[in-house]
Amino acid sequence: MRRSRFGWLAVVAVFFAAAPLASQAQDVGVVQSDVLVLDPDRLFTETQFGQRLNDDYLAQREQLIARNRELEISLEAEEQELTNMRAEKTPEEFRDLADAFDARVQQIRRDSDRAVRDLELSRERAPVIFMRAVEPVLVELMRDAGGAVVMDVRSVLLRADVIDITDVAIARIDQRIGAGPDGATQPADPTPETSSDQPVE
Repeated sequence: MRRSRFGWLAVVAVFFAAAPLASQAQDVGVVQSDVLVLDPDRLFTETQFGQRLNDDYLAQREQLIARNRELEISLEAEEQELTNMRAEKTPEEFRDLADAFDARVQQIRRDSDRAVRDLELSRERAPVIFMRAVEPVLVELMRDAGGAVVMDVRSVLLRADVIDITDVAIARIDQRIGAGPDGATQPADPTPETSSDQPVE
């Protein structure tokens, strides 16, 4: 079973109630069938909107990695400077400076963990955001096909290719939604204070 790079949620099958007057649906270039199937992974990876969500996540991830590398260099330099000051300070003074540095590193580590969690949460939310945005297009397509239900193709063992509406759905979503509505994503903070101890891999 194929898995999306974005890690679809356990329940991603698209089910809709039977459309009123489905039997009167017009022939608009899609097959007429009560039961239709759809490939959610292809819908996400091949539509402009899905690609935008994935690109947004990757861009934020790269920003976070770059920020972590900058902080790693900065903290290493600060640690070396603190070490060089040891001979000039009394034990008590040096201990105070070392404790302050350690406290700062711990705070940076917490900030880093929070930034990583926020970014991963945005990645997990992306399929839900996507499906909510494209649902009206899928409902319309189902009605045009005279369908009563749209099923996730991965849950169907035997099927006829003629009832797969994925290609038509991709084309319609690109036409109606394009790269997606403004504000569809909620990016994580790209420049959190994060330590070298917690890099994003």
